[in-house]
Amino acid sequence: MAIEILMPALSPTMEEGTLAKWLVKEGDEVKSGDLIAEIETDKATMEFEAVEEGIIGKILVAEGTEGVKVKTPICTISEEGEDMSSESAIVGTKPEAAAPNDAAPFETTKMSISAPVAKKDSRLFATPLARRIAKDKFLDLATIDGSGPHGRIIKADVENLIVQPASVSAVAPSASTSSANATIIPPSGPNTQQIIKMYEGRKFQEIKLDGMRKIIASRLTEAKQTVPHFYLRRDIELDTLLKFRTQLNKTLELRDIKLSVNDFIIKACALALQQIPEANAVWAGDRVLQMTASDVAVAVAIKGGLFTPVLQDAEVKSLSTLSAQMKDLAARARDRKLLPHEYQGGSFAISNLGMFGIDNFDAIINPPHSGILAVGAGTKKPVVNEDGKIKVATVMSTTLSVDHRVIDGAMGANLLNAIKNNLENPMAMLA
Repeated sequence: MAIEILMPALSPTMEEGTLAKWLVKEGDEVKSGDLIAEIETDKATMEFEAVEEGIIGKILVAEGTEGVKVKTPICTISEEGEDMSSESAIVGTKPEAAAPNDAAPFETTKMSISAPVAKKDSRLFATPLARRIAKDKFLDLATIDGSGPHGRIIKADVENLIVQPASVSAVAPSASTSSANATIIPPSGPNTQQIIKMYEGRKFQEIKLDGMRKIIASRLTEAKQTVPHFYLRRDIELDTLLKFRTQLNKTLELRDIKLSVNDFIIKACALALQQIPEANAVWAGDRVLQMTASDVAVAVAIKGGLFTPVLQDAEVKSLSTLSAQMKDLAARARDRKLLPHEYQGGSFAISNLGMFGIDNFDAIINPPHSGILAVGAGTKKPVVNEDGKIKVATVMSTTLSVDHRVIDGAMGANLLNAIKNNLENPMAMLA
């Protein structure tokens, strides 16, 4: 009997995706673990593996079809010699005829947090690759829901499992946390047709919103409307840091390591969250979750949008480790090859536009984070030193956007002061 292969959920919040490319054709023989397709979510393109052995029977969803719902049959796998003539014809449409893509939420989608619950059925169905990954990650397969045929656990199920502490299992989602079916929040002004009518007789090009842009619009509109932002600003002198960085980079040349100012900013923020631990927290609807480690997200611009990959345990990592990890995450972000767990989570974010010559700006908090540091360019400015004399210094403007539900004014000030102190005394960050 032919087995239907279903559209997988490649992240905890994915509801639909694009079947970007078939890596097999009808009649091909496949084994469990073989790659059969490439699937695009709103954030990444991921490879999908076969979970059964057999012959590709019928391709049910055409290559390039957008808006394919999770658990929709995309192809069939039949046993060798089985008659495939009665199987369904291809369904789905080409991208230009596809339905609007209400893609899965942005990387900071709010979710209810619950501990995994063991399955009642003692029989576990999992692919060999999934079993190997689970073993390497010390994960209990009994706590994982399979998205493969007949509930079979596949590679994506194991890789995308987010294990949460049992102590927070009682957190209930609020009305604003149900963003699984994210759509753009309707504007209060003119609607689409009214705006188009305003420009009758003028030449323009309509640009279709892809999944990422729709989610950015929805999530940041929601954040600006529902998160009570306030802003704190400090100028930070960089001359000591720049001199120290030059010395370090000379000693690291043989290891082919070159530290950036952004690497120091990541480290400074991670340590500041440890120095002001009550600020290392996230908003969870009806309570605040104070985090133990400093998991710092960093905004990375890509074509058509942005990612915020998360550097976990940043407070205990060396500058060279943070630099290498950030370069790797940024490169894979631009290729849309990040796995969901690499851009979800964190309690704090950094957005650095200094390399674009921006002096200062205010960033929008990415829920459930409690804060984001907007970093401008370092520029030469006259400053007054402690002796009352004027000197020229390299000054970087920073703005800390804070969620007032989690962080009050004094706490936010202490956090920004700690960041400033770490950057102006960089050697202390290595102690």
